[in-house]
This record gives sequence, structure tokens and C-alpha cells, in this order.
Amino acid sequence: MTTYTGIGLHSTGRAVSGSKSFTYQSVDPNGKRTRGKVDAPNANAAVQILRQQGIVPLSVSAAGTGLNSEIRIPGLSGRTSQRDLAVFARQFATMTASGMSLLRSLAVLEEQTVKSTLKRAIADVRIDVEGGVALSAAMERHPKVFPVLLCAMVRAGETGGFLDAALERIAANMEKDDHLRGKIKGALTYPVVVLLFAALMIAAVLIFIVPVFERMFQQLGGQLPLPTQIIVNISKSLVWAGPLALAVIVVGTIVTRRELHRRPAFQLWFDKAKMRMPVFGGLFAKIAISRFARNLGTLLGAGVPVLQALNVVGATTGSAVISNAMDDLQSAVRDGQPMSTRLSRHPVFPRMVAQMIEVGEESGQISQMLDKVADFYDREVDTAAESLTASIEPIMVLVMGVVVGGMIICLYLPMFTIYQNIQGAQ
Repeated sequence: MTTYTGIGLHSTGRAVSGSKSFTYQSVDPNGKRTRGKVDAPNANAAVQILRQQGIVPLSVSAAGTGLNSEIRIPGLSGRTSQRDLAVFARQFATMTASGMSLLRSLAVLEEQTVKSTLKRAIADVRIDVEGGVALSAAMERHPKVFPVLLCAMVRAGETGGFLDAALERIAANMEKDDHLRGKIKGALTYPVVVLLFAALMIAAVLIFIVPVFERMFQQLGGQLPLPTQIIVNISKSLVWAGPLALAVIVVGTIVTRRELHRRPAFQLWFDKAKMRMPVFGGLFAKIAISRFARNLGTLLGAGVPVLQALNVVGATTGSAVISNAMDDLQSAVRDGQPMSTRLSRHPVFPRMVAQMIEVGEESGQISQMLDKVADFYDREVDTAAESLTASIEPIMVLVMGVVVGGMIICLYLPMFTIYQNIQGAQ
């Protein structure tokens, strides 16, 4: 039975100057769950204080911010998200680093996890490990829950005897990737919301307001100007054309996603087209390079062989362009060539990336160089996302103003003809 103790108690007798209060949830070596507060300059320092006291922190969050609830695997059911895996890897790394046994760590994770899909997968992994199966092999039996990158890191950690360090690296990798995804979603949310709002507003005008003006014009007589007649025709056809267009979009999206999975050549063409888009193409390319560098640096830093690391990276970046380049790099490595020489042949990689990798190969610090490349492109993505949001806002407002203003002008154009007819009749 889970018990909670120390709620509201500070681990230190008084607050240190410049420190903050953090709430934590932890577990002791006997598996007893505790909650409380600790004063520390930052979250990392709070974790170190708890570890020095023999406590295994499962979650640490700033007190009084509205976010000090238990950090646990969120969600109700369904597909496991990147954030779920990031929290899972961080908690798993914390428990293994504290010396807690593998089975006990899996049992605590199973108990703590809320999302049903991940909870069942952890339970199956624990049962397999109890039966003598290696942790990485047990996780590989659930490819829809545990990604290839996570399994490869766990296998490297098991082989080299540094599972806790491997989990720490993959946890940091997933947290940065989740942060990157959040940045992209934040940059794309505003234009999507504005476009949906504009579409709904225009549809409401065409369906409810334009017919009223049409009936009024028919009663007053006169020939409708061409722009007004176009608006009226669109209003009449929207009743059947709107649902048809929506159905075409939905079916087209489903078919496109299916073809992306079934036809690698189509996926490669699609990803290249994405990177050539006028506004978003550069952002997509930077995201792909950041994930490539981060994943490859994480794998090589954990001791994964180069060929296996390249294979895993090709399957985890989410870009067919990068995957195709990784296949070429594997061929180069098998022939004894350095990665940097073959990397420069692929336009998706800027010359700076190839030069950084070349320096890493010559100095024997390729993992560190890849981490620096990933950090650089993470900052580039942040800057590009902020610039994109700032530039899209006035453009969207201008477009909405032109569309709505144009519709209003089209509806009021017949008024001049009607007025002239009335003047002539007098």
C-alpha cells in the first residue's frame, strides 16, 4: 500500500538565501512512497539534496506555481506520447542511479504510471525480466510503446554495465526532443487557429448573410454586378461543396499517411517537398538536423557501435531524407571512410555540420561535437519558431481583413445600381 509522509515539511530547517521551495514525491529503498518539500536554489540541487539523504526522488516541481502536482506519466489511454516516455526514462534513470534493483524500479514505475498502454507494457517487461529476459529484449517486444532509440540505449547500457548513465542520456534526449516538439506546436498553433476561425466566419457569412442580401436585391430589382454574383453562386454551392471539400481533405489525409508508410519513395519525395516549402521548409530542415545530431550523439556517447547507431538514427528522426542519408553513411563507414566526407554530399546537411563532425572524428570527440550541433540547431529552431509566429500574425490579420472587406464590398456594390435606378425612376 502506498503511503505518503512528510507532506508540507521542509528537509532543511530554514530557507537558504536565494533558495526556492520544491515539492517532491519520492520512494525509499523499501519501496515506501513519500511526499514533502525541500528548499534549494534549483530543481537539480533539490534532487541532489534528496539523494544525499538516501531518498529516491520520483518528481520535483516548484511549489506554489500551480504545477506542483505529482509528475507522473500523464494521459488516460491510447498512444504513448514523447512526454510520457521522457518522464518514464527520467524516473527510471533516477531509481537505477540510486541503487534500487531493476525489478523494484519496474514495479514502482508500473504502480505510478497512469496511462494504461504504458502501464501494461511496463508490467509485461517486469514479468519478462523476472523470467530471465534482458531488459532491452523485453522492451523490444513492445515496439509501439518503446521506440528503437530507447531500446538501443538500454541495450548499450546493459552491455557496457552503465545502464543508469544510458538512461540518464536518453532521458535528457527525450526531454529536449519534447521541448522541441512543444516549440513547433506553439509556432503552428496560432496560424491554424486563425485560419479555422476565418474559415468559420466566412462560411457563416456565406450561409446566413448572403442569402438575405440576395432576396433583398431580387425584390428591389436590377442586375447584380459580377463580383456580387460570384459571392451569391458560392453561397448557393457551399451547402454541398463544403461537406464534399471536407470529405476530400479527410480522405486525402488518410490516404497520404497510408502511402507514406507503404511507399518509401513517396515518403522521400514528400519530405523533400516539405523542406522546400517557402516559409516552413527551413524550419523542418533544422528540426530534422537537430534530431539527427541529438540522437546520433546520444547513441555514440553511450557506446553504441557506429553502424548500429546510424541504423537507429535513420529510423528515429522521422525524416526520409535523413534516413536515406544514413543508409549512405553506413555504406561509407563499411568501406572505411569517415562520415564527414560522405555527409557533405547530401544537401540537407549544411557545410558547418560536416565540418563539426570532421573535427569530432579527428579529435575523438564526435559525440560531444554532435551534441554541440544539436544545441546549435535547437537554438536555431527556437529563433525560427519565434520569427515565424511574429511574422505570421500581421500577415494573417491582413489576409482576414482583405477577405472580409472584399466580401462586404461585393455585397454593397448592388446598392449603387439600385440607388441609380431609384433616381432614374424619380
